Amino acid sequence: MSTTKVAFTIEENLLQKLDSLVSARIFPNRSKAIQKAVEEKLSRMNHSRLARECSKLITGFEQSLAEEGISEEAGQWPEY
Repeated sequence: MSTTKVAFTIEENLLQKLDSLVSARIFPNRSKAIQKAVEEKLSRMNHSRLARECSKLITGFEQSLAEEGISEEAGQWPEY
């Protein structure tokens, strides 16, 4: 995957924490640490979007749809 160089401003205390992670060899360098942090943040945002969308569902209605589908298909299931 290709990469692009980016310049940004960061608070001094965050940079110190970042550098301590690099010094402890948790990350090989600042760039990898920041890249991983951005990836994780975007992933969390994506999951929270899914949670927000799910909260819009009408649970009683969704439950009745699920039960309706199961009862119709139950007769077609093989016996074990």
